[in-house]
Amino acid sequence: MATVARRFLTRSIRSSILKVFNLNATIHTRVALASTHEDPLGITGTGKSLEQHQKQQMARGLPKKWPIAGVKHVIVVASGKGGVGKSTTSVEVKVLQSSQILIFLVLIFPVNLALGMLASKQSLRIGLLDADVYGPSIPKMMNLKGQPELTKQNQMKPLVNFGVPCMSMGFLVEEGAPIVWRGLMVMSAVEKLLRQVAWGELDILVIDMPPGTGDTQLSISQLIPISGAVIVTTPQDIALLDARRGVEMFRKVNVPVLGLVQNMSHYVCPKCDHKAFLFGQDGARNVAKEMDLELLGDIPLHIDIRETSDAGKPIVVSQPDSPQTTAYKAIASRILEKLPHTEIHFL
Repeated sequence: MATVARRFLTRSIRSSILKVFNLNATIHTRVALASTHEDPLGITGTGKSLEQHQKQQMARGLPKKWPIAGVKHVIVVASGKGGVGKSTTSVEVKVLQSSQILIFLVLIFPVNLALGMLASKQSLRIGLLDADVYGPSIPKMMNLKGQPELTKQNQMKPLVNFGVPCMSMGFLVEEGAPIVWRGLMVMSAVEKLLRQVAWGELDILVIDMPPGTGDTQLSISQLIPISGAVIVTTPQDIALLDARRGVEMFRKVNVPVLGLVQNMSHYVCPKCDHKAFLFGQDGARNVAKEMDLELLGDIPLHIDIRETSDAGKPIVVSQPDSPQTTAYKAIASRILEKLPHTEIHFL
């Protein structure tokens, strides 16, 4: 049955690529029809700005947003990709290997956020979707293995641990196997992960976005209603540049930005309790103020966060009374406060 799920997803992805091509053709055709000899770009003299005209033309060819069956709220967790240390590593490989540290700690956040929400309100029904097709990480951090089974309706059943149903491309490919797909395949896979999963009734679906502002982010933003986006960044200037880009991208596609999270905000020495700001101080706080956003909270740089996630026992579960868990739960509670409670299931 597990192998059937993998074949089913692959077949569905291939068959839907034609639909994507047809959509692109529709967009280009309608833009072309809107043009005239006097107005080759299709921009009439009605006083509308170029940006308004572009939005109007694109909206004609874009699919309507349809909610995921049974899911009341969708929260996306994203990072701007920048500041992960790739450029720094290219210049000097010996600088603390900051790329590996930062990438991993950014990936950890959605897992502990989902678990923090569940810990804050145990009656909540929380799901977790790993939308990073090229580098799925949820299976390891949630200590899940195996492949999803299919329901009678040809939907994939999420794998569950710690009370959270999860779905990831990591369940559908061999561990360590690279996914060598072009953009259309990725977009189609993301749609299948959204639409052809038997989530059941969920109050909140947390989507772990891949880094950057590319096809996956745009596809999800255009396919489903999103209650809010959370931008995870670090205090350093390079990361903040792309955090700004992430905020602007979600604003352009009309997705509310709930706020920023400052990851790796500081390091506390376990021997002398000295607090060091390795990546700068209050960078995310300043950007949040500049962009009229809320800083939802700070997550410290701590080895326990990394070790517990490596072991498949996230710190919110394995160390529920730790200061790090307190930080995650405080952020989760703040996010819940910003959602319309009238539609959330509380017991």
